[in-house]
Amino acid sequence: MTLPQASTPKARSTQWLAQKGLRPTRQRLALAELLVGDGKHRHVTAESLFEASQGCAETVSLATVYNTLRAFCEAGLMHEITVDGNKSYFDTNTSEHPHFFWEDSGELTDASTERMEITNLPSAPADAEIASVDVVIRLRRT
Repeated sequence: MTLPQASTPKARSTQWLAQKGLRPTRQRLALAELLVGDGKHRHVTAESLFEASQGCAETVSLATVYNTLRAFCEAGLMHEITVDGNKSYFDTNTSEHPHFFWEDSGELTDASTERMEITNLPSAPADAEIASVDVVIRLRRT
């Protein structure tokens, strides 16, 4: 999904929410502006988004950040990437693409799909279908 190319961060954030029919509450707009206001994609954790929101005029609790990220994911505005059992990142780029997880810094970045090929997936059980395949490549600096 491409991000709206509106002229201001507030207009871009409003359009981003509107394209999926989400009501633009003050808190959603504040968080959306942090996520897509500059027109660039982001990888955030709930904690990093909460920390970034502390400088905003709109007060947002950590619980609200979690609930809002879930709502954005359910609406298809973001994609959740789980790096280990208890750490999730949220990506505004919802296209199918792999990620690098930098173990030393805890940063998640996009990886190129240029040479990637996923083949020979196991068959899904009879009562299921494969919804998506997430690829997270863990990196350690040498």
